[in-house]
Amino acid sequence: MSIVVTGATGQLGRLVIDELLARVPATEVVAVVRDAGKASDIAARGVGLRIADYSDAGSLANAFQAGETVLLISGSEVGQRIPQHTAVVDAAKNAGVARIAYTGVLGGPAADFTLADDHKATEQAILDSGLTYTFLRNGWYTENYTAQIPVQLEHGVVGSAGEGKVGSATRQDFAAAAAAVLTGEGHENKAYELSGDEAWTLAEYAAELSKQSGKEIAYTDVPAEVLTGILTGAGLPEAFVGILVDVDVSGISRGLLEGGSGDLSRLIGRPTTPLAETVALALKG
Repeated sequence: MSIVVTGATGQLGRLVIDELLARVPATEVVAVVRDAGKASDIAARGVGLRIADYSDAGSLANAFQAGETVLLISGSEVGQRIPQHTAVVDAAKNAGVARIAYTGVLGGPAADFTLADDHKATEQAILDSGLTYTFLRNGWYTENYTAQIPVQLEHGVVGSAGEGKVGSATRQDFAAAAAAVLTGEGHENKAYELSGDEAWTLAEYAAELSKQSGKEIAYTDVPAEVLTGILTGAGLPEAFVGILVDVDVSGISRGLLEGGSGDLSRLIGRPTTPLAETVALALKG
């Protein structure tokens, strides 16, 4: 039966599609998207398309079929994810899918920072549904930092994480793990804590950026209220700012995004992508 990827036109979703197509025929892959126009390149590769929106329960009624394996990629709308994800889980259960995999957050129930709340609620909804599941508890994306390199080169690296470490990996690493779980055997009713092989502090990140850019970049640790002001001043939505600041203060600074289980490298069958490699790629462009 088919492997169905929701949110397939997002940054992670597209990479999962790529990884799946390296493992199985395109005829076995289905992409669930909101806008078919944005998925024309995916359809051109032979992948089936189904149109559905997390916020439209009616559209989800035809998103899945009995016996399929589904990857629910978490939504990005702050304050909307619990009802959206629950609607997807309900639709998957009603369709009789064989298994649902979900991209949550490192630590699962033990993660007590704000970002984790929606993910924990989603995992519980999946457990309550009785569906066979696989929980992919993703750590922090290295690209969350390297995407900001132009700003960092001008203003330095600023955060409220103290000396806490981030066990980050690339989206490609996490996508490879998802594809391995979706196409492999023995992953039923398991949870994987996914993080990079090496954890680093924001000061170490700044040092790596300095080394590769040839420009001295410092990490400045600031109180939460100062970071809040900086991010708000940059135009980020207030609710999102609160989550980002809390990740630093309540998550990274306390070691909750350090990881170290080794699950990610074991699933993908190789070491995770080093920080230096991701920084180098971002500097190129």
